[in-house]
Amino acid sequence: MSETSRIPTDFILNCKGLACPLPIVRTKKAMDQLQAGQVIEVQATDKGSLADLQGWAGSMGHHYLGTVHEGEVLKHFIRKASSDEARTEAPFARTARNDELQEMLNNGEALTVLDVREPAEYAFSRIPGAVSIPLGELEQRASELPRHAPLYVICRTGARSDMACKKLDALGFDDIYNTLPGMSEWSGSIEGNA
Repeated sequence: MSETSRIPTDFILNCKGLACPLPIVRTKKAMDQLQAGQVIEVQATDKGSLADLQGWAGSMGHHYLGTVHEGEVLKHFIRKASSDEARTEAPFARTARNDELQEMLNNGEALTVLDVREPAEYAFSRIPGAVSIPLGELEQRASELPRHAPLYVICRTGARSDMACKKLDALGFDDIYNTLPGMSEWSGSIEGNA
């Protein structure tokens, strides 16, 4: 008997083989079908899903119960919030478009680009000079970043970077921008190991 077979759930969602932001997108839709207090098991293979689902659940008021690793599969357990626990998800207020960031970089403006994607994503395609801190490590490594200087946060689609901006804001960083739509549509200079 596997460890998770003893954990009672009300719904199992298969997100194996999907990359960010799809596990969160599918989890949001599935949560709409659950009643308050019910538990969903989200099965994913994307290592970034751990930080993504933890952050998303917390921002929505849902209770992130934990994750069980079974081989390559991460099984995330989330309890749906009741109406008095739930929060409305609002995007981070300060944003910058890809082309705005690209123009500032071309002009040599003093700023930091923070890439919160997973190390493999960063290794193959990144903005030259970008600092790599995966979303799941951000709170522990925030001291590596300038607290009062312009900080442009980027991920693949803007979802992880939105969560990162909210975390940094809560930690007292005051000049943060979520870069949209992110690396999936970045047309500026890139470097990589490929």
